[in-house]
Amino acid sequence: MNNHDWETTDILICGCGPTGALLSAYLGQMRISNVVLEKEANITTDPRGIALDEDGIRILQGVGLYDSIYTEIGSCMGKFHFISGSDTNLMKQPFVTMDYNTTAGGTGHVGYICHKQPALEKKLREAILASSTCSLRSESTVVDLKEDDNWTYCTYRNTEGTERKIRARFFVGADGKTGFTRKQYLEEKGVFMEKVTDIFYDETWVALNWEITLPTPQNHPDFPLWDLGYTPEQLFAVVLELPMTDFGDLSSSFSHMKMDITWPRVKWLPGDVQFPEDCINILRSRPFSFSARSCNVWAKNRVILCGDSAHVFPPFQVGGQGIASGFRDALSLAWRLAMLCRYHPSDTRVHHEVLRSWYLERKQQLEKSLAATIENGKFVTESQPLNALARDWYYWLIQLVPSWKRQLELGRRRDGMVRYTHTDGMPFIPELNGGLSLPQVYGKRTNGEVVFTDDIIFRSQQGALFHMFVYLHNSQEIQEIRRVLREVEQLSKGTIVANNVPIIVEELKKKEIEDCPNDIIQLATSEDFASSSLCNQRPKPMLYDPFIIGKEIRGRYCIVRPDRFIYAACNEIKDLREAIQKMLAYLHQT
Repeated sequence: MNNHDWETTDILICGCGPTGALLSAYLGQMRISNVVLEKEANITTDPRGIALDEDGIRILQGVGLYDSIYTEIGSCMGKFHFISGSDTNLMKQPFVTMDYNTTAGGTGHVGYICHKQPALEKKLREAILASSTCSLRSESTVVDLKEDDNWTYCTYRNTEGTERKIRARFFVGADGKTGFTRKQYLEEKGVFMEKVTDIFYDETWVALNWEITLPTPQNHPDFPLWDLGYTPEQLFAVVLELPMTDFGDLSSSFSHMKMDITWPRVKWLPGDVQFPEDCINILRSRPFSFSARSCNVWAKNRVILCGDSAHVFPPFQVGGQGIASGFRDALSLAWRLAMLCRYHPSDTRVHHEVLRSWYLERKQQLEKSLAATIENGKFVTESQPLNALARDWYYWLIQLVPSWKRQLELGRRRDGMVRYTHTDGMPFIPELNGGLSLPQVYGKRTNGEVVFTDDIIFRSQQGALFHMFVYLHNSQEIQEIRRVLREVEQLSKGTIVANNVPIIVEELKKKEIEDCPNDIIQLATSEDFASSSLCNQRPKPMLYDPFIIGKEIRGRYCIVRPDRFIYAACNEIKDLREAIQKMLAYLHQT
């Protein structure tokens, strides 16, 4: 092919949903040129995803969107109450309650937010546009894809209908489960979706989104609840009955459902009260089959699958794992693509091994996320009365023990931070506590400013593929640490810069840090965080442990990857030297 005919970039991303947009934004942070092709003209306003877990919140924080999370993107979901029975009384005693207002998950964030996906995508696109190395091209449809040992070659049709040609080192399909990348390109090469047999799930669900306008005494003067003293705002606090039909003809049933919303249990009324029809606008009402599936491989040569292109999740609100898993894919892929583009743009063997280790890592976490999602789903889909009764009694009994009840309230966070099991090629050292998801806590700068530790660790040397921080019990050790860091800079050949390594301290005395060029961060309390602007419009920290980072990493010197996983944590200098040598060998592998 004549190279002069082709526009060139490092990474070409097909699809600008949440996963593709996030991947582009993180590649931009790492100064890797990328182009995103999106077939739609504008952001889809259909409110598809609604839940995002604390990992997803943390990843948004990493791309600079924390200030928008609780103001524009979403709000905390709070407590989740699981109730039993087939009636429609949503106020009955739950058999299990999970409290996701707490910060017990090790990320410094609440467990879940309920988000508006169009707002989420808008903020992600703003992050793309803010980067000089990112380019978003809307109304651009991929029509052909080829590749050789060094490049992928894509032909796409732009908004004017003109065909354009662009080549990239890697092509990432973030275009969903029915998109071009997998369905039209990779399936014929042996890539296919398969059921996750260990955690089988396959059910029919209904995507149902309503826009409800509150009736008022002025526009609905005959509405019966006004006579009982109800205000328009109080109507949503009254239990709604939503009659369900058989799944024979879902499309027709749900198109008329708005006529059947009633309040059957309002006292002192002779019959049901129907919600005013003109106050309900159906945005979306569609049956669909949703199963737990994952592709056999997520990368083939230079073409990669990410997000829903690679796996699909059941749609349980308490799971919230669809978008969050796509986010994890994108962040863990971004730094590997950056490494391959910088160090190994043409080495087919290296990029095969790097991408294979990426999706094998991600599949480990995917299986855990699927298990948690389907476990929660079983709470709300159990159709056998005897099984439901046995379940209710089981949870009632174990909650008689306070410690067990607290564990249940933690939900999926009771299992602690995610840890990968090492196999050949995975970039971490298991003997040095590598493979563990790094906890995040709150810290205070020497001027009193409250910060997230991620914002200090990962912005200290933006664009780096490995970061390092030091964790100390007190500041007396800082001068000794400075000598070690100078050696680290030499050993790492400048990959880690001594003055850019932040130092996190449990106890700080200011006189001991004079003339220290490093960022010094003291652990902050929940009260410190609650009084800071970071806590605006979110709950104050509950069950927060400021020492979790020290307890989990179990080392003074910690090397971490951009995807918030520990590469190695060391107490001894000899172990640190070994870790640095292995880190360099990974970056420069031959």
